[in-house]
Amino acid sequence: MPEAQGSARFGLFLHNPNARVVLFHYHLVTSDVREVEARYLAKLGFRLVARYGRVGEDQVHFEAGVSWEELEGKGFRHRLSELERGAVNVVVQPGQWKLPRVDHVGVALDDDEFQEVLERATELRFRVQEYPGRRTFIATDAGYRVEVHPQRDWIDELLANADALRLSELQLKADDPVAKADALMRLLEVYGENGEVELGDAVVRFVEGGPRGRPELYGELFG
Repeated sequence: MPEAQGSARFGLFLHNPNARVVLFHYHLVTSDVREVEARYLAKLGFRLVARYGRVGEDQVHFEAGVSWEELEGKGFRHRLSELERGAVNVVVQPGQWKLPRVDHVGVALDDDEFQEVLERATELRFRVQEYPGRRTFIATDAGYRVEVHPQRDWIDELLANADALRLSELQLKADDPVAKADALMRLLEVYGENGEVELGDAVVRFVEGGPRGRPELYGELFG
């Protein structure tokens, strides 16, 4: 790992000495992909990394500068859009819900903590989906997944931009906020109470009035 990248990442963890976890990503599912994507681009100042999908049988992606109209003309079938600003990465995927729901949140861990989380998931009987060298998902017993990452150069580069923007609070509507929070606390062994979970310098706050299964996006606070 290049020294500059490692130093940037280490500095982000030192900002909160108790931070073994950095929340940097969430994956939304919605029937209004274009509207949700436009909110991040126009109102929140994110940049479009790419739109991913298929043209015919080919997997393709298009970066910023190609309009939806152009994509339709190519016969593009959209699978997901990836957006970034500062140390925050958001993915928007087509689905059945008008109000976006969260399929999973993504956290960065040091290598030792990553292995401990995988062992803990096995003890909790949470299902683990591993794609070696790419990403690892853990399905909680509360209707959503957690994407866990050990140290990676691309994550170091992303987290090095925390001064530009970082996620301070993710607010999610749920049918049972305490149960949703408890699953995250047990998996990551972090502190929380009353539906709130502390992930380093960020908080995931589950609030009442949401659906069963995947929680509904209620709000975000950025720092």
